[in-house]
Amino acid sequence: MSDKERTPEADAETDEVLDACELETGDQAQAMAEEVARWRELAVRTAADFDNFRKRVAREREEAVRYGTQDMLEQLLPIFDNFEMGMQAASNESGSMIYIGMDMVRKQFADFLSQQGVEEVAALNVPFDPNMHEAISEEFSDTIAPGNTLRVTRRGFRLKDRLLRPANVIVAKATEK
Repeated sequence: MSDKERTPEADAETDEVLDACELETGDQAQAMAEEVARWRELAVRTAADFDNFRKRVAREREEAVRYGTQDMLEQLLPIFDNFEMGMQAASNESGSMIYIGMDMVRKQFADFLSQQGVEEVAALNVPFDPNMHEAISEEFSDTIAPGNTLRVTRRGFRLKDRLLRPANVIVAKATEK
């Protein structure tokens, strides 16, 4: 069609078709932009989730290395207690070769526990701490302040900053007046 043959009706029809194409293209662009934004948000969220997962795994791995021996040490403590009770019973023969050999084993055992990060819980004549001590009973005392530990019936131990076993103690209470 030449310019001479164009009519106002044809121009209006062409404008409508062009407007519809622009509208359709605009809607598609908007839809694509929304899709891109949705995928971008998903990628950012997934990256954050993965970063949190990586940090949690690193923290769990560090704890496993740091406290991996905890179960074994908890099982060794009663053996250590029994060995020391045997040492106390044999202490009246402290010059015998058997006692001297047992004492060497006790020292090696204590050194091993120390190398693993095991420390004894302070428990004699200290204020009673329910986080570190387990009170077995109370007794009257004139020499120890009320609320302090009077005697230790079973030693307590910590592994670094975790309690392996609380110390069993007898707590002093004020004498009756």
